[in-house]
Amino acid sequence: MKWIGAALLAGSLLLPPLFAGDFYINLASQILIAAIFALSLNLLVGFGGMTSLGHASYLGVGAYISALLTSRYGFGHGAAALLSIAGTTAMAAFFGVIALRASGLGFLMITLALSQVLWGLAYRMSNVTNGDNGVAGLTRPAPFGISLDSPISFYWFALIVATFALVMMAIFVSSAFGSSLKGVRDQPRRMAALGFNPWLIRWITFVYAGFWGGVAGLLYVYYHKYIHPTSLSTTSSAEALLGVIAGGSGTLGGPAVGAALVLLLKNYVSAYLERWNMLLGLVFLFIVLVMPTGIVPGVSRLTTRLRGGVR
Repeated sequence: MKWIGAALLAGSLLLPPLFAGDFYINLASQILIAAIFALSLNLLVGFGGMTSLGHASYLGVGAYISALLTSRYGFGHGAAALLSIAGTTAMAAFFGVIALRASGLGFLMITLALSQVLWGLAYRMSNVTNGDNGVAGLTRPAPFGISLDSPISFYWFALIVATFALVMMAIFVSSAFGSSLKGVRDQPRRMAALGFNPWLIRWITFVYAGFWGGVAGLLYVYYHKYIHPTSLSTTSSAEALLGVIAGGSGTLGGPAVGAALVLLLKNYVSAYLERWNMLLGLVFLFIVLVMPTGIVPGVSRLTTRLRGGVR
């Protein structure tokens, strides 16, 4: 069944550039970016038990660093990308030291507060970020001389990065370190008694999640060729968290499915329904009532029951 599921997923990812128009190809690219962002948040929420409402900080800061370095200071895309990811990871390391002084609700509130500080600075420091007007006129990179200006070429680029991100995060959570992370999530005192350092394990995970959040920010600014302070808002963090919970936290496929659901409702259904947020709330309520652990775990259990009934 796992191989069949992987084949279906691979087929669905290869279909957009073959049969869809530019609108759906662009939508698929946005879903891939949102999936990377949700998967990075899932490292904290699902595998680490650290619910964060400030994860948009890494997407927004990563995007802003790249945008400002290329548009204002004349850096090439390669150097700007490296500095962007390095800066975002360093910020995650610093924020982790602050946020991990608390746990549970306290951790959530600290991450929210840090994100709000950055959001406010993005608006107020108009001489740097251009304030509410955002940073426009950006260009996409051309890796190995291949232009990413067409929807199809950018989709393939986003697909390659998303696949690599998924593989790296899968290795991370399935490693011995990932097992210790789950142990700290479930039994922190017992893990400490066994000689593990719960704080250090959580901090490393926090930094790693921030790294992939910065990668999502790079793809985000490459796609839109524009960045605005709303990328740092609580709404961006909440949408990613909603995708993680709806799809199934603590799984690798769940956050990607949840992110796709949220993005489709936001970008596609909103064209037909003015109150798409209400529909999103109803869908989320249905998932919580029918599949409390998320879409992917719920469908997996339903499939197991059906197979058992057939036998």
